[in-house]
Formats: sequence, C-alpha cells, structure tokens
Amino acid sequence: MSKLADFFKAQNREFLKVARGQGGLPQIDKKPVRKLAVLTCMDTRLLYIVEPALGLNRGEAVVIKVAGARITEAFDSALGSLLVAVYELGVTDVAVVVHDDCGMVHTTADGLCEKMATAGVSVPDIQAIRPHLEAWADPVGEPVPAVRDMVQRLRKNPYIPDSVQVYGISINPANGKIHVVEDSME
Repeated sequence: MSKLADFFKAQNREFLKVARGQGGLPQIDKKPVRKLAVLTCMDTRLLYIVEPALGLNRGEAVVIKVAGARITEAFDSALGSLLVAVYELGVTDVAVVVHDDCGMVHTTADGLCEKMATAGVSVPDIQAIRPHLEAWADPVGEPVPAVRDMVQRLRKNPYIPDSVQVYGISINPANGKIHVVEDSME
C-alpha cells in the first residue's frame, strides 16, 4: 500500500475514534437545510474557511468546488452539480464565492498546454482540448469582476429557474473576511 493510502487509513482511524467518543456523527439529511449551494474555488487555502466564514455548518449547504469557481460551457460537471442541487436537493439560493489571489488569474490555456506537452500528453490530445481550455482559463480575471460575470451568467442560464437567487461573494483567504459583491436584491 502507498504511503498516502497508509496516511489516509491512519487518519481515518483517529477520526473514527474521536467521532465514536462523541457518540458518532449526527445523522444529516442529504438535502441542505438552508437550501443553499455554494460554488467556490478549489484553492487549498479555502479548506475550512469558506463554510465558517459564511456561517455554514455540515448539512446546511451543498458545496461545489472547481478551479476559479467557474462554469463556462453550456454544460459541464459544475453546472450539472448545480442542476442536481436545484432540482433534486431543493436549492433555492446560490452563492458564488471567489477569492483574492486566485491562481486562475495567472492560468492560461497556453501555459496549461505547454505543461501538458512537457508531461508527455500527445499533441493531438492537446489540440483537442485547447479550445475548451481557452474558453475556460483565458477569460478569468480579477475576483470582483469575475464573480459579477459568473453571477450574471447563472442568472441568465436557461436551465436555472428565475426563482433561484444568485449571490456573488469575494473572500480573503488570509483572514476569512467576505465582501458581498452581488446581492440577489440588486
């Protein structure tokens, strides 16, 4: 077994010991109590920051994490997850949470393709994915304009009902302070 798998198993034993000592994990419904979905970035600095900064506890929201908190295609896995949240889990509010110093600001299709080639990905495979990378990575800008754009895209998305309220929030990963950029009431 790999060192990482051994690490996971050891950590899980400790986790289970603590959970059992506290009477086990509370049983929570899969539907979010606050009827909220949070679309946020996968940045490691946001782990255990976004939810408490927004006052959310386990079971209160669906959290979808993708690089740059972006949905760009007519359909991608992030949009699919959001549609499941709305239509299967009863979500009525969506908070798009971006953050300061997002690495996607400096990520480009050219840079990704170059690194893929260096790693041994074939030229035809890179050429096949390049248009998707250009549409996804190249337009990412600074957090405030990016979250405004994402909120507008979701509000205009034909698959998301007008009854779903969409908010835009920026968070500082160094201190957890949020700034509401787009309120559903605006």
